[in-house]
Amino acid sequence: MKNKILRVEISILIAIIMVNIFSFIGFSQQCDDIRNKVLRMHVIANSDENYDQKLKLKVRDAVLNEGGELFDGSLTADDAEEKIKPNIKRLEDVAIDTVRREGYDYDVRIYVVDEFFKTRVYENSVTLPAGEYTAIKVVIGEGKGENWWCVMFPPMCLPSASENTQINDVLNEEEIEIVSDYKRYTFKFKFLEIYKELTKKFK
Repeated sequence: MKNKILRVEISILIAIIMVNIFSFIGFSQQCDDIRNKVLRMHVIANSDENYDQKLKLKVRDAVLNEGGELFDGSLTADDAEEKIKPNIKRLEDVAIDTVRREGYDYDVRIYVVDEFFKTRVYENSVTLPAGEYTAIKVVIGEGKGENWWCVMFPPMCLPSASENTQINDVLNEEEIEIVSDYKRYTFKFKFLEIYKELTKKFK
């Protein structure tokens, strides 16, 4: 009798584990879909010195202003590389001019990359899951300082961007539920971040 009860308990435990595994796989796939729809920008300062941090913001503003027609909130992850690459030289020149005017001799490099980001909860209660996102990356000098980053599409940090595109216009209902309810998915977000960081190390 005891063995029979034990077998039942083991079967129930296995069933619970399998349900959770399949649930996480589905959650992970939905997070992949979210990441594929989001474009981010990442500006990295030369160092953590106060003057380099101030310079970082001036370079950011110069790049955003020069690329106003690109950074109006309509540039998506899918077309970022195609549209940014022909303009990289122009954007880098403006960034370098800004650095020179401030009295520094740092180089500035701009890339369109797939970059890993940790889970981030924004002030508007939108949570973006950990993993690789398409990003416009601006590296100043040695790129060893604290960074500034934001979501370019859908525009969540661009004051000059069009207000017509909202995150609800980009994601489906299930994806909106995930990014809007951090408390409900806290464990899955944390587990996903650990999983993505581990897989990144073994790539």
